Amino acid sequence: SLIDQVRSQASLAGIRSTAHEMGLSQPSVTVGVRSGDTPANDRRKLLKDPPDILITTPESLYLMLTSQARKTLAQVHTVIIDEVHAIANTKRGTHLALSLERLDAMLAAPAQRIGLSATVEPPEEVARFLAGSAPVNIVRPKSTKKWELAVRVPVEDMTDLPSAAGAHDLGPGSSPAASASIWPHVENQLVDLVLENRSTIIFANSRRLAERLTGRLNEIYAEREGFSAADTSTSTPAVLMAQAGSTAASNPEAPLLARAHHGSVSKDARAQIEEDLKLGKLRAVVATSSLELGIDMGLVDLVIQVESPNSVSSGLQRVGRAGHQVGSVSQGIFFPKHRADLLSTALVVTRMREGKIEKMVIPANPLDVLAQQTLAAVAMEDLEVEAWYDTVRRAAPYQQLPRSVYLATLDMMAGKYPSDEFATLKPRLIWDRDAGVLSARPGAQRLAVISGGTIPDRGLFGVFLAGSEDDKAPKRVGELDEEMVYESRVGDVFALGATSWRIEDITHDRVLVTPAFGQPGKLPFWHGDGLGRPVELGAALGEFTTGLLAGERSASAAALREHGLDPFAAENLLNYLGEQRQATGQVPNHQNFVVERFHDE
Repeated sequence: SLIDQVRSQASLAGIRSTAHEMGLSQPSVTVGVRSGDTPANDRRKLLKDPPDILITTPESLYLMLTSQARKTLAQVHTVIIDEVHAIANTKRGTHLALSLERLDAMLAAPAQRIGLSATVEPPEEVARFLAGSAPVNIVRPKSTKKWELAVRVPVEDMTDLPSAAGAHDLGPGSSPAASASIWPHVENQLVDLVLENRSTIIFANSRRLAERLTGRLNEIYAEREGFSAADTSTSTPAVLMAQAGSTAASNPEAPLLARAHHGSVSKDARAQIEEDLKLGKLRAVVATSSLELGIDMGLVDLVIQVESPNSVSSGLQRVGRAGHQVGSVSQGIFFPKHRADLLSTALVVTRMREGKIEKMVIPANPLDVLAQQTLAAVAMEDLEVEAWYDTVRRAAPYQQLPRSVYLATLDMMAGKYPSDEFATLKPRLIWDRDAGVLSARPGAQRLAVISGGTIPDRGLFGVFLAGSEDDKAPKRVGELDEEMVYESRVGDVFALGATSWRIEDITHDRVLVTPAFGQPGKLPFWHGDGLGRPVELGAALGEFTTGLLAGERSASAAALREHGLDPFAAENLLNYLGEQRQATGQVPNHQNFVVERFHDE
């Protein structure tokens, strides 16, 4: 949110400058931000003096519509949804669609809606989501975007890593214990690439990998710069969790090459990292999807993706962070971590070059979202059953909502359950069937507010600086998975955002820490970081595999190199498919499912 506000202020400064050059009066425009991180004092200011431009989230808009803050929205005439493709095919998007219909219902005239995205397919479906039943224009100029994509494998044979370690001079940062892994080869190449460019973003698919890579890159860079690790004979944590791993000790005076950026790093820290990268104070950022959308990172020279992105759209968004100006070339380098990952990476890069973005589908009639929004709307004012049905059906996800299903949802919310097994559930609203009016029961607004949105509660513990917990705004460091906290003890040291922290206290919902600069620490882990693959991309993977095996090996190798795979990558991929066919006689694809049975060794 802080970066969004900075960007908007920079844009307004540009408008004022242009107006001055043209001899026009300079507009005076105020900007406000309302999100989950906005302090209560700032929220009160927004209520007292509404800004001309409000930057908010779908969840915060819902909360404003379900409180006295809704009156500050009475003069809204334009709604802009940035990166609309990121939510159009999710329940979060459905939730926003109903919020926008609730907003229009309280305005003198419906607000104009504008959706922005660089990776939309098909645009007609996203336009339907944006406009609902209203007319819409699609503005899609021809794209001349240039991409420079490469897939690199740093070893000749990904199945023979010990000999590969002996054939390459890994230099600082390597160790005998890690010689049978591809990671030392990848990590050293990452450092080389970062040092060859002014600014680099390295994308990882999980928060744990982002933290791990950040720690290793900084260790390698520090050793290359002549900084030796601190003595750790007495500073190793007593408990090192097997699934978390640990970082090595570091010299507190050693320069940082990279910092980690993900959703479990505090908002203030993320904003500072983004600003440091823009200003050239930081050479690299290792990020998850937290830097994928809607953030202007300035002049980024190179994007590196470690592991295959989960979709073509995600790959384009990430690599598009580099060369993020009109006419610039976006350069991206992909490092797969094993041969199966190499196959997925080769497919995604091939489809990125061809612009084959996955088609999205708008969810149809999510009744849990309908129930939540119905309760929120009723909490603010009585609703006519027929009028609310018409309002709901104006939203694209509910355009085909059957009347019988709508009434059944209201029955459930009014306490009419199909059997006595649900008798303990409390009715949430009052339905006057004679008058056709819905009314709120006591506590409806509170329930709607505390249960708002579709983002699940992941059971994360906030990490706060010890000594600041009594302040009105305690200093937030980030957040940890509850299992990680359960397995940690007071005195343990963990790494978060390229900094080590010592646990001073663990309460029922937060972890209090103090800085432990240079100390080795456990690498945190978070559950739920695994990524799925779109069905369309899964089918394309089978067709891609079949196509590689259908032709001559030399022709397939040439085609792979043409799509950006280096010689090691092309040979490893073809060897992988060939060995699979030799072992089972069949390679799994979009038409054949292979089940392998083997005895544990």
